[in-house]
Amino acid sequence: MEIGKDTVIALATAENQVPYVRYVNAYYEDGAFYVITYALSHKMKHIENNSSVAIAGEWFTAHGKGINLGYWGKEKNRRLAEKLQSVFSEWIDNGHNDFCDENTIILRIELTDGVLLSHGTRYEF
Repeated sequence: MEIGKDTVIALATAENQVPYVRYVNAYYEDGAFYVITYALSHKMKHIENNSSVAIAGEWFTAHGKGINLGYWGKEKNRRLAEKLQSVFSEWIDNGHNDFCDENTIILRIELTDGVLLSHGTRYEF
């Protein structure tokens, strides 16, 4: 896993047994990916009803649990928010995010299992 970098991953959720996939910018650290998103988005509504998610990147596939860590600006999120601001510095201030809006949240994707492919070798975790 690329630690400390902005990584684009495909995030899959499901609603009424219908899968939905979208690309998101994510940051990986200690067995979880972190995403800045909007609490009222379809993906968060799906996760609220069913926290099981699947993700995929160029070099891995995995399953996990989506957890809403709450508002970006909460004191308990300060350290993580500062880290994400640095990691996502190339695009974070492009006007797409409103950091004064309490619906701007941090999504944690806790990995439960997956497969990492590296130089022709398969690693399961």
